[in-house]
Amino acid sequence: MTAPDFHRAFSQALFAGPHEAPGPLAALTAQPGFAVHRNTVMKGCVDALEANFPTVVRLVGRDWFRAAAAIHATAEPPRDARLLFYGEGFAAFLETFGPARELPYLPGVARLDRAWIEAHAAPDAPVDLAWFAGLAPGALAAAGVAPHPAARWHWFADQPVFTIWQRNRVGSEDDGEIAWRGEGALFTRPAAGVTWREASQAECVFLDACTDGVALAQAAAAALRVEPGTDLAQLLAGLLRAGALVRASTANHGDRP
Repeated sequence: MTAPDFHRAFSQALFAGPHEAPGPLAALTAQPGFAVHRNTVMKGCVDALEANFPTVVRLVGRDWFRAAAAIHATAEPPRDARLLFYGEGFAAFLETFGPARELPYLPGVARLDRAWIEAHAAPDAPVDLAWFAGLAPGALAAAGVAPHPAARWHWFADQPVFTIWQRNRVGSEDDGEIAWRGEGALFTRPAAGVTWREASQAECVFLDACTDGVALAQAAAAALRVEPGTDLAQLLAGLLRAGALVRASTANHGDRP
């Protein structure tokens, strides 16, 4: 067995279920010490998921979360040694996880926990407010803009996911009734820390369009289709203040790994 084959078989054995057929390393995995190693690795994965999804943990409790995380880790082991990034598929897992059905907003909350991590770890890019301010009206419509590399956003059409996430993320004492309506969320990192705020559907659609590389006028038209009464000047100013937009030419030239 070559070294790459051994590493692959060893990794698969670590996450194999107790009733799965023995693999090519059956003699090794039968050793008592291997079970200790397997448990250590699994604990590391569950610990990483618990650290990466603190709002989900707060909503469901630590025991519930760790049991669910162990199931997810067995089915979807880490693919990156940096465990900060582990859990890319956790929200999708919660969508099909039977015990989570009574909490239909839980996958959305997981997506916002993930958005925080991605915003935190994303590269930097300059937000050139002077460039935007100096554009003539005609040039502004044709300008190429893009979401900042650290910007993350989600729109939830039927659930107040952002309000639920925010109250539990910061441990808010606000226990008032939550209006059951659609909400969006925007995460940015204008300075050293991640910030977040509620986002309109128009803002989310505008950012989606910018991701596709369209001119500002086309992104604005997309926003107006979902919210015809949108004040486009206010929308653009708000996204710029939040640090959510950059010139398209600088979007992919961050200076952080």
